[in-house]
Amino acid sequence: MSTTVPLMVLEPPEPADSNGRWCVALAGNPNAGKTTLFNRLTGLNAKTANFPGTTLECRQGHARLSGLDLTLLDLPGLYGMTAGSLEEQLAADALLGKIPKFPKPDAAVVVLDATSIDRHLYLASQVRELGVPTLVVLNMIDLAHREGIYIDLTALSDELGCPVIAVSARTGDGLNQLSLTLADLLHTDEHLPIPEPLRACTACDGCPHAARHRWAGDLSRRARGADCPDRLKRVTDAIDRLATHPLLGVGLFAAIMAGLFIAIFSLAAYPMDSIEWAFASLGDGVSALVPPGHLQSFLVDGVIGGVGGVLVFLPQICILFFGLTLLEDTGYLARAALVMDRLMSKVGLPGKAFVPMLSAHACAIPAIMSTRVIDSKRDRLLTILILPLFTCSARLPVYAMVIALLFASQPVLGGLVFFGAYALGIVAALVMAFVFKRTILPGKPRSLVIELPDYRMPSLRTALLTTYDRGRIFLKQAGTVILLISIILWALASYPQLSDDQLHQIATPAEVAQMEILQAENTPQADEQLALIHNRYAVAHSFAGQMGRLVEPIFAPLGFDWKINIGILSSFAARETVVSTLAIVYGLSDDDAQDTQTLTQTLSHQTRPDGSKVFNLATSMSLLVFFVLAMQCLPTQAVTRRETGGWKWPIFQIVYMTALAYGASLVTYQVIAHWPV
Repeated sequence: MSTTVPLMVLEPPEPADSNGRWCVALAGNPNAGKTTLFNRLTGLNAKTANFPGTTLECRQGHARLSGLDLTLLDLPGLYGMTAGSLEEQLAADALLGKIPKFPKPDAAVVVLDATSIDRHLYLASQVRELGVPTLVVLNMIDLAHREGIYIDLTALSDELGCPVIAVSARTGDGLNQLSLTLADLLHTDEHLPIPEPLRACTACDGCPHAARHRWAGDLSRRARGADCPDRLKRVTDAIDRLATHPLLGVGLFAAIMAGLFIAIFSLAAYPMDSIEWAFASLGDGVSALVPPGHLQSFLVDGVIGGVGGVLVFLPQICILFFGLTLLEDTGYLARAALVMDRLMSKVGLPGKAFVPMLSAHACAIPAIMSTRVIDSKRDRLLTILILPLFTCSARLPVYAMVIALLFASQPVLGGLVFFGAYALGIVAALVMAFVFKRTILPGKPRSLVIELPDYRMPSLRTALLTTYDRGRIFLKQAGTVILLISIILWALASYPQLSDDQLHQIATPAEVAQMEILQAENTPQADEQLALIHNRYAVAHSFAGQMGRLVEPIFAPLGFDWKINIGILSSFAARETVVSTLAIVYGLSDDDAQDTQTLTQTLSHQTRPDGSKVFNLATSMSLLVFFVLAMQCLPTQAVTRRETGGWKWPIFQIVYMTALAYGASLVTYQVIAHWPV
């Protein structure tokens, strides 16, 4: 196999800008492994940014290769530069330096799938014609060799007029050669001329597009050696017959996702226990150092209790994204997209909505932003309206809390309920899309065009980096927004304070007599009992208690008491804060339980005035259904307003989702509560 020879470095290259970094853009088709290469080069030194004026993401990271400090731009995946889509236009503008936020690249690295270069050379030829110094990287060369594919790199280099190297971003093979070749390319002052065969492929009249495809196919055949054995193709085709089957494919997708959620519920138990112990120990330490009073309550109940009640669910969020990234890296999710497109088209959703729908399982905000890739205004609006119904990561703490209350010792059943919550959101989104198609947004969606990548071993490194990135975002939210809301909720649950005189006026005569006896005893045990009585009335007397009681008639048919109502109201600012809210509200009313038991154990001991459990099966399932379907995220509403150009659709969105959640929760509670035993 021939290889391309790097240019000789005559002298150390100089930095390209005042920051001392060269700018290199990575471009490539979807599923070419571009992001895997980006992660391999940058490690953890990456961040996500949006193009100015758009919501398409570009990852930006720093790397040091062959003594050079580089800024790497991971551009959106695209199939060509001239089809006119938003991704293609942005990629072209970025490569030409037309985007103010990003510097003009000193070079472009075009990542091709070595197992399918005939489909990827089309993009490489277009990037080459932009006049930007270009390095073509054949990624997944190890898979190509395994399939019996060997490529003449010199033939490709000669016809493209630029260096061509082979690497495996998954294993790291060839990265040293990439580093040296890229350094040589950056050092070269003069641009390499575009070879005549490449210029000729677009010179014919009337069909430059077809000519470029013919050129790519001819070059691919000349550069490739023996193709892969038919046996491998037969195996792939056999798997695809199952994975893309209209019925069996849906069943396979459901089974895989159910298995993932069972694993989430089972494996996360151990780190969750460790986090609970750590925050409990921290709370005990602060209590020992800070005298009893407002400051101690603020630190222990407001800050530590509030944030700890949310962070305990971080392991489940990380396991979810780790599993999804592995599935994507194998090539399976592309098959799932094809299967789901058949179902989505029947309810009026466009094929391109699958990517925003997947993104919505992380957060509805970037999912709504990513709908800009949908060309049809009708398709885009329909997708925006139903995206918040998909389970986002902010709902996971609520799911985990409710399932832990009911199925703590039954991980399989808990995992199935976890999966059921996800499935309910998906089904609700599809049903509402069908309703909107038949009513306010009639019409047919556009068909999905997607490339099915070859099956491959997933990259553990990529999965870990993605998990780290998503976990870091969640921690950032817990340290900022959730912390702020937790402090506000603590204040609402603590003020106005209840004086002893007020307590004696509203307590029952029996409790007044009991308090007098306890005060006379003047022992630590008596003080604890006095605190229990005081806190029980203090929460009801607070601003939070007053708000919860105000809306109690509205939510009582759902099985919610006034304390749960406080969590419901707070969750409209951010869904995940309901966990910290309940930790604060129930913790202040039961200090002993808060000090010695986990949040779920504390909640399981709560009772109503008649002595029945608050969080029984009917109430817990009603709460779960409500959070699956309700529109409880004001930042999402703000993004919807921006993307739709007014408040009409955000208001409609929150109204229909709240009504849907209330109705479904009402049915759930009433059926379970009155089901004959």
